[in-house]
Amino acid sequence: MAVQQSATPESTKSHKQAQAFMGQNEADSQYVRIENVTKKFDDFVAVDSVDLTIRKGEVFALLGSSGCGKSTLLRVLAGFETATNGRVFIDGEDMGGIPPYLRPTNMMFQSYALFPHMTVEKNIAYGLKQEGASNDEVATRVVELLELVQMMPRARHKPYQLSGGQQQRVALARSLAKHPKLLLLDEPMSALDKKLRMEMQLEVANILDRVGVTCVMVTHDQEEAMTMAHRIAVMSEGRLLQVGTPSNVYEQPNCRFTADFIGEVNLFSGHVCVDEADHVIVETPELACKIFIDHGISGTLGMPVWVAVRPEKIFVSLTKPEGCEYNCAKGRVQEVSYYGSRTIYHVKMPSGKKVIASTANIDRSLENRPTWDSDVYVAWHADSSVVLTS
Repeated sequence: MAVQQSATPESTKSHKQAQAFMGQNEADSQYVRIENVTKKFDDFVAVDSVDLTIRKGEVFALLGSSGCGKSTLLRVLAGFETATNGRVFIDGEDMGGIPPYLRPTNMMFQSYALFPHMTVEKNIAYGLKQEGASNDEVATRVVELLELVQMMPRARHKPYQLSGGQQQRVALARSLAKHPKLLLLDEPMSALDKKLRMEMQLEVANILDRVGVTCVMVTHDQEEAMTMAHRIAVMSEGRLLQVGTPSNVYEQPNCRFTADFIGEVNLFSGHVCVDEADHVIVETPELACKIFIDHGISGTLGMPVWVAVRPEKIFVSLTKPEGCEYNCAKGRVQEVSYYGSRTIYHVKMPSGKKVIASTANIDRSLENRPTWDSDVYVAWHADSSVVLTS
């Protein structure tokens, strides 16, 4: 019997996002406005005609591989680079001609850039003192931030006496000290090991949520972006390919690059052989079956397309599921990777195409599961496929 797919509820973050941004006026919904921004270095185009709006209080991630232009765009926002063309507005104010030190922004650098000779509290207080705040104002604000990042017991410590995660908290507190309208994070977790990085992603996201600051972060780590950000922009070669919520970008990629960059994906090339308003059928030489998709597309009969299916959407079974006319193909297991909570199967089709399937290990017993060289069937539901035209 075919397994019925259950509906996946929206994440807690998505609910928080909807509540936070509900009823925002136009100014707040376009709190940061990037209009046709291009940045060239001689003949090299680092940022190419970017248009983007960011809401007040939103954590927004620029996601892409090295050299895609995300850090350059962040530096344009900070004022460290001047756009070749285009304009940047923050809270309705044109940033053109305003130097970095006068902009309502603050950047937390990848290396944290803490002053090694200063204590934690003096590092946090530095920017406030530079602005001429009174001693009482500085002391009050420093205590607030130490409590926010849970570093009060380390107030008199110097950076070399802190762990990587503690240094990151201090750097974040210092960045928030002057109440910036826009906080900029440049690869904020890259200096941490994997386990600590995962812990700090949640911790920093919660701190940003409590403070309510508008934040733009740059990262090449998809999990980091999806954990921390309300929305993501996937960048490649200086352009924004797709902007949306983490679930939207992951579940509904708009091109092969985005589908392949965000998580793992199976991509099948083929052509549309049935084109109806409520469904399409794609024929592919890579599978000994046709692919049925339960919605229409903006296309034409016979057009070349790619079908994307995430590994966790694919079921693996030793026997053929009942009633599988479409989206069901037989192959042989070539590789098995056991990760405790899940198992990854690499299944080779007769055409030579490899299909990756990720299955949750719900049962403790490993009996009656496919293993190396097992002949298996891979199958997925009609609503698990996404049709891509580019």
